[in-house]
Amino acid sequence: MSRIELVLRLATLPEADLIDSLMKASTRETFPNFYDQKQTKSSVRYVAAVDRNLIEDGTYLVLEAQDVLVACGGWSRRGKLYSGSVEGVNDADLLDPNTQPAFVRAMFVRSDWTRRGLGTRILEACEAAAKAEGFRNLALMATLPGIPLYERCGFRMSERVDIPLADGVNIAGARMDKPIGDTATEGPAVA
Repeated sequence: MSRIELVLRLATLPEADLIDSLMKASTRETFPNFYDQKQTKSSVRYVAAVDRNLIEDGTYLVLEAQDVLVACGGWSRRGKLYSGSVEGVNDADLLDPNTQPAFVRAMFVRSDWTRRGLGTRILEACEAAAKAEGFRNLALMATLPGIPLYERCGFRMSERVDIPLADGVNIAGARMDKPIGDTATEGPAVA
């Protein structure tokens, strides 16, 4: 059996609709194992939504196998913590790397590609990029399906929360954080 080459690279605006489709399919297929039908439907609409600012900022990554997107995720140097949150006045503000964490954002893996280290690979690249910009910590808002990945990658849960979505539906989640280690790898090359 031949090994499929995975390419990690920065996302581009012309593929935003493909990324959005990947996010929605991942949510539709994985969330029912953790949330009820109403929560899953709301999450497909509000959580699984491309934030074009991440792509424009050059902080959003995709992994592709044979020219097909199989995973995506990124980080942000801006104030918005997660997709689906009600728009805030400070969402576009730049974070201070000396006093604030960079935010890991919008991590999704196609359901038939889970448990192959794709999320870990994206997280390592995010950590390396945030470190290169002077950030000392990472933070994120995890949905239940993502918690095991984040814990394996060194994040610790600081608080269990109900995440309010724009339509008034709440889903269980967790605030998580991680110091960026001095031994953080350079991460895989990003094309």
